[in-house]
Amino acid sequence: MDGITDATMRAFQGAQKTFTHAVTEFIRVSNHPLPSRVFTRDVPELATNAITITGLLVQVQILGGDPDLMAISALNAIQVGATAIDINFGCPAPTVNRNDGGASILRCPQRVYEITKAVRDAVPSQIPVSVKVRLGWETIEPIHENAEMVQKAGASWLTIHARTKAQGYLPPVYWHPIGEVNRNASIPIIANGDIWTIDDFHLCQEQTACTHFMIGRPALANPQLPHQITQSLGLTSSGTLPQTDWPALFQKLLYYSEIFQGPVNSKSLNRIKQWLSLAQKFGDFPSCTPIKQIAEPDLFMQNLQEFCHSIEFAHSP
Repeated sequence: MDGITDATMRAFQGAQKTFTHAVTEFIRVSNHPLPSRVFTRDVPELATNAITITGLLVQVQILGGDPDLMAISALNAIQVGATAIDINFGCPAPTVNRNDGGASILRCPQRVYEITKAVRDAVPSQIPVSVKVRLGWETIEPIHENAEMVQKAGASWLTIHARTKAQGYLPPVYWHPIGEVNRNASIPIIANGDIWTIDDFHLCQEQTACTHFMIGRPALANPQLPHQITQSLGLTSSGTLPQTDWPALFQKLLYYSEIFQGPVNSKSLNRIKQWLSLAQKFGDFPSCTPIKQIAEPDLFMQNLQEFCHSIEFAHSP
């Protein structure tokens, strides 16, 4: 997710020991192949076998519309340490779509095939090449032909976001078409989109029959959700989950932010403010607008910690 899943967040989520792997923010391929230095700059994990300092596997995602440039860029990423490539045909951002990238490619299934095939042929056979799509541009029906093209091109797996490009992130999500693709697929299908609660997860699981799932924003809105999902899938032992310790989580994110971005600064504070907005909008974190307006790092963290402890005290029996 652009603006969220950077190296700091990947390290943070790796420390939670719930995800099997992370996908980078998309790295855009425009008029020229991306040189190796772009990948080493944006994906520092390439220096450590594409694994975060917390042990989470990282897959490099690229976005673009030219098969040859995408293929060369993917190979450049592999040569500096990438162990898996993901192709983004799902981004709905207008700027991206106007520049021949993301979900705009879904309007022409043949292009989905050509780009995927070019990347698949360019990198060594042992390197997984996966694809991320939406159901379609304006309607959900194109998912079937696009999924067929992805498989025909030799992709290792396919992640499907259960909305069209036209929807952006507006409801509803359509999980049933993912289930239809999954029933006939020759590769693993990963379900994605609006899995905000464990009940959402169970409904998605029921309607798609998938065994693989991707979540992004919900992991921030509800930090317990990844743990609940791994328990439901039998990947971790079941048991009562502890109450979310928000101050500890915020401090841990700042810790990893300092590793990659230096001392606490406006960028690291903005990341926490972004997290708070997601937790308020989609989770049960109370509004704390006055705190989010504080720009001085120490004062911001002091007020946030006091606010979190007041919530904990109010909820205690």
